[in-house]
Amino acid sequence: MASPQAVRFAQALSRYTRSPGGASSSSSSNGGSSTLPSTPIPPLLPSNPNPLLTNTASWSLSFYPQPLLNLRRRSTTGTTPAFPFINTFGFISYLASTLAFYASPLIRRQYAARNPSAPDPAVRTNDVVYAAHAVLLSTLVWSQYARRIWGFEQGRGPRESVGVAIRAIAAGCVVAVVAVTVFVATQGPSRGYDAQAWAWIDVVYAVSYIKLFVTVIKYIPQVQTNYERKSTVGLSMDQVILDIVGGVLSVAQLLIDSLLQGDWSGVTGNPVKLGLGNVSVVFDVIFVLQRYVFYPGPSIEDKKAEVENGEGNRLLHGRED
Repeated sequence: MASPQAVRFAQALSRYTRSPGGASSSSSSNGGSSTLPSTPIPPLLPSNPNPLLTNTASWSLSFYPQPLLNLRRRSTTGTTPAFPFINTFGFISYLASTLAFYASPLIRRQYAARNPSAPDPAVRTNDVVYAAHAVLLSTLVWSQYARRIWGFEQGRGPRESVGVAIRAIAAGCVVAVVAVTVFVATQGPSRGYDAQAWAWIDVVYAVSYIKLFVTVIKYIPQVQTNYERKSTVGLSMDQVILDIVGGVLSVAQLLIDSLLQGDWSGVTGNPVKLGLGNVSVVFDVIFVLQRYVFYPGPSIEDKKAEVENGEGNRLLHGRED
């Protein structure tokens, strides 16, 4: 007797290969190519379960140590709100592009047309779940900087606000995606439905590149904050370690998926997933070096506070060194 997953997969395959926009159709009402191959939407379970799904577990768990540390300290000092702000923005774009590659028949057909030797995008159910979970947790961390909501102690200084530069980058990303969308929608008679020309899949790629770009820049404010404070106090190292594990396993999962398909276009066709793992590991290593090599002690502010408290105690007790 066939398993429920196999039945569900067969139903999806039958439905989409018979659809008017599938490979068997002789024409497209949207002006697309008549030879676009069709790929089925995977079932609502990982279609290739393997032990490396732990990369999703590691990355998902990495979202918890920082908000829990903030809650325990009743403070967000030592961290910058620029990180959760741009992180939330990036994960919203990542969720949108991941859902498109996972569930959109049009995007999957266009991906298959451009990658005929490996027509199935290397996007799994665990990627969708991870992206949605990341949006929720990133938003939660960002909200902890709102004193009216949480009442946490906040630091003072230019690094304690999101900043004009980060806001301008987010706005620029939105403008860029809108420009690509307008360009695709006005390209000749196909209007984005011909996969061999400018197509809607290029809009999805543009959205996905936002996440890659955000990953490159989002750690920079925190690295600079640690440098200026000469301390990493307030930054959860548990989060950093879990992020390293997730990044390494994410790259390994993508490589193994492509190896099992017998074609490396699964890697070249999904550069964002590959880039995310590599870039995050590089910055996480920087954080580890800052914590355990460069700035293992308390921050400059903490040292000043200790000196001031010591002077006050000596004066209070009538002692003078």
